Amino acid sequence: MASLIRRESVDEKSASPVQEKQAFEASVQPVFESAYDKSQIDGDGALELVGFERTQEFSDEYNRKLLRKLDFIIPPICAAVYFTQFLDKTSLNYASIMGLPIKGQDYNLISLAFYAGILQNFYLVSLYNWDSAGFLVWEFPSVYISQKFPVAKFLGINVLLWGAVVMLHAVAKTFSQFFALRFLLGMCESCVSPILVLIISMFYKKEEQGKRVAAFYNGLTQIFGGCVAYGVAHTHDPNLVSYKIIYILLGGLAIIVGVVVLLFLPDSPVHARLLTKEERIAALERVRDGQVGTENKHWKKDQIFEALMDVRTWLIILTVMLTSIPSGGLTNFSNQIIESFGYSTEQTLILSTPGGAIFACMIVFCGWYSDRKNDRMVPIVICLIPTIVGAAMLIGLNGRADEKGALLFGIYLTSTFGSALSSVYAYNASNTSGHTKKNTINSLTMVAFGVGNILGTEIFQPADAPAYIPGKIAIMVLLTTQLFLSFLIRWINQRLNSKRLVALAEAKARNGWTDEDVQKERERHAFLDLTDKQNLFFVYTT
Repeated sequence: MASLIRRESVDEKSASPVQEKQAFEASVQPVFESAYDKSQIDGDGALELVGFERTQEFSDEYNRKLLRKLDFIIPPICAAVYFTQFLDKTSLNYASIMGLPIKGQDYNLISLAFYAGILQNFYLVSLYNWDSAGFLVWEFPSVYISQKFPVAKFLGINVLLWGAVVMLHAVAKTFSQFFALRFLLGMCESCVSPILVLIISMFYKKEEQGKRVAAFYNGLTQIFGGCVAYGVAHTHDPNLVSYKIIYILLGGLAIIVGVVVLLFLPDSPVHARLLTKEERIAALERVRDGQVGTENKHWKKDQIFEALMDVRTWLIILTVMLTSIPSGGLTNFSNQIIESFGYSTEQTLILSTPGGAIFACMIVFCGWYSDRKNDRMVPIVICLIPTIVGAAMLIGLNGRADEKGALLFGIYLTSTFGSALSSVYAYNASNTSGHTKKNTINSLTMVAFGVGNILGTEIFQPADAPAYIPGKIAIMVLLTTQLFLSFLIRWINQRLNSKRLVALAEAKARNGWTDEDVQKERERHAFLDLTDKQNLFFVYTT
């Protein structure tokens, strides 16, 4: 493949771009005359600070110190954001047994209202940093805000807004009021996962991303929320129902976290105010070989088209659907299922917390395994199997009042599947390049998440209460299907890597590149905002 940037030692031996495009699928046609004329290239924002080639080397000790500094800032703030988001999203689950005046099918409807809000807002999530004036799929004020604010600031504002929305739940009285608030909550929170995944992919190497995603996507929220709800449930103020206290506390917490995000979370390595200029350059050089890039503020239609035509995109969407339908059901109905075993409201709230501990342990293990083995699909398989077993136990032991312990163990096992979404986030971060393509796939992931959760609330019908046997059977079937789908995605990525190695070897032989030439070409391609299919040097994580 010809270099995108002309260099005498390579170009003298290179074939034309047209000839090379016929040689392998991932070739890129543009050839630029000057290695230093960045204005001719609609590349990555990183080019503001670094060149096409690596010009500065940093010691291992320097990079370790920088990594510690990044870890001190980014994962804790991301964890705080996701912590409050998950608490606020699942607050309805706690409220459902703490005096919430909405029951039956109306409860199902306000559950799905949250995810309907995500669907309404997914275009805004995908467009928050594109400045194409013609792509107006959302209202003018929203598009203006999405173009005006950097990514972390956009996130911080949304956190503040959803904190206020959560607190307003305490004054809602009617079905329509609760539905509207849940809808707004879904709109505000829909940007969280795409932005957090984007930030992790900008600052961390591929082999570091699994653990960092696991750091923010953890199960501690279930433990914390259950304990807080347990304490609040013991209040008996006739003027303030227990569920209202929950909403006030969680909304206030979200507002505090929103302020922290606005003040401290960096938008990208290029504009990280908490890093020195040298540290920002070092942060970019750390991720250069990963070929994932950082940011580009222009909408590129060809990258959207590539995302839509990539079969892996639709397999990931199907993966998210298959794992989100159980999430929509269990997130909103798990406490009611535990209560059906014969426990009181207070006992149910405290007994829900061990599931959070199991979830947290599975998240940590899957994150570690994901980075250790450079594998994203096997962790999904590992976390699904216990949930399938747990669902089978809940079905087989249904109605057995003398088997409370086994039934509780079964419901705890169903907590493990939630870490599948963490692996999907890490998969998207590691396996997609091209900023527009990355945003498109992250947005489609959230659409699938919203649709899956909407469907999930409907597989647990009031007529099936309290056992919800059809819902539990659906969970078993869906997650078993996902086991096979995970291996299919893994095989496709392995096949793509094998083809990429052959194409690289052919390009090396054809152009007469040395190993040093190949490394220089790899460096030059890193921040050109190429997609993973366009970039010959991109390596997929299985």
